[in-house]
Order: sequence, then structure tokens, then C-alpha cells
Amino acid sequence: MNERDFADLAVGHALNALSEADERAYQEALAGNPSWDHHVRHAVDAVAAIGDSVEPVEPPPSVRASLFARISDLPQESAASASAAEPVDDVEDFAAAGPAVTEPGREAVTVGASPGSGWGARRWFALAASFAAVLVLGFGAVTVSQLLAPPAAVVALQQIEDAPDAQSASATMPDGTVATAHWSPSSGKSVLVADGMPALPDGKTYELWFVRGEDQIAIPAGIFEPDADGNATAQLSGEMHSGDVIAVTVEPAGGSPDGTPSSAPVLAVATA
Repeated sequence: MNERDFADLAVGHALNALSEADERAYQEALAGNPSWDHHVRHAVDAVAAIGDSVEPVEPPPSVRASLFARISDLPQESAASASAAEPVDDVEDFAAAGPAVTEPGREAVTVGASPGSGWGARRWFALAASFAAVLVLGFGAVTVSQLLAPPAAVVALQQIEDAPDAQSASATMPDGTVATAHWSPSSGKSVLVADGMPALPDGKTYELWFVRGEDQIAIPAGIFEPDADGNATAQLSGEMHSGDVIAVTVEPAGGSPDGTPSSAPVLAVATA
């Protein structure tokens, strides 16, 4: 089992939706690879976020039909193999027992697929979990995988806000665009959060700049694209200096070809 397989099983464990065989494989992999436990924490947090996000909604019949149609295409266990299995009276509740105890310093080990397990069952679970996430969230764009892997800019913003030296500054442009710069010297990160940015025509993009010093030297810090509502959370690349102005210009797709602004800033936030 590789780490990606384990991450899939961790979501199933958090949902208490694994078969006995997959639960055993999950526990064995966790015991042999304790460094993978961050997938367990992320899965638990993601499932909790799904439950707390919005009111459940009734999906249209077409979604349910599509789900079961796709499940029916997956490999199924034959009746003969099912009848050959020994009945088990007492099944250990691995989900309730929690993660297996591991020994410090133990080397990572490879765990093979257990009988009755494998890609067939995991493909079914991944498919069902994906549909479940969409249903619970009201057919929005957020899926389990997105919750488990938030955008780098969102992660950076959280790190800044958690830092003891976190700072921010805001500005409102004449067109109503509101922008807030967040930064933290100890984290070495800076992020711009903007609301209400106009959509750009094809072939154009927004580019970030650090405008520095008395000479107002513009240093490129990456490009970004707002969402359909004009909102954006963009991490600036490079090191921010005290007193920098964070500016945004409109540039050709891919950014300024010569590394200098080709137009006046549409947005600027003074940080001093």
C-alpha cells in the first residue's frame, strides 16, 4: 500500500465506512508508517467540516441513479466467494478502537492488500465518498479532496494569522474593490485578500507587485485570477520588506513579459 492509498482509507475510516478487511489494512499501514498519521487528522477535520458546513439537501433522483449506475460497473464479489467466507460472530470495532499503538523509531513498511480488499472496494468507496460530499454540500464545488488539500494561499493565510507578529492593512479602491494585505515577518509569508475585483477579458491577468523604497521599484510577486464573484486570496512570491506597498496591475496572460508593470496599479495597499 502506498501513501495515496492510505489517504483514501483514512477518509473511509473517518466516515466509519470501511469494510473489516480494509479497516485491518488501514490499521496495519498506520502501525507500520506512523508518519502518515497526518492523513488521519486531515480526514477527521474534513469530515467534521462537511457535517458542519450547510443544511443537508435532497438530491435529485438523477444523482442517485448515476451513482448506482457507476457502482454497478465496478468489479463485484461473486456469490461463490461470498458463501465460502466463514461467518464471524465477534467482529472487532477498529473504528471505535482508534489508531493502533506504534513503536517509536519503527521503520516504514509496505502493507499489501488484504483478501476481499483491493482497488475494487477502494474505487467504490472513493466514488461513493465523492458523491456523498457533493450531496452534503448542496452540489457546491467543494469536495473531500479539496478539503483535505486547501490551496497554498489559504494555508499561508492561516499560518500568518496564527503567527505572533501577524499584521494586516486594508484599502478600498474607487470602484469598490476592497483589499486586505496580510503578512508576518516570522513566517516569511504575505497574502492579499480582495473582494469585488472586475473580471478581465481573455488574454489578461492580474499581477502582484512589491513596490519598494523611495524609488518605487516594482518587484513582481506572481499572478492570480479571482473567482466568478471577483474574490481572490493570493500568496505573494518573494520576500516582503518593511514598508512595501502591495500593488496589483493588469498584464498580458502569464504576467508582464519584461518584469515591469505595463499599466498603472488597479489596486494598492500601503503596509506602513
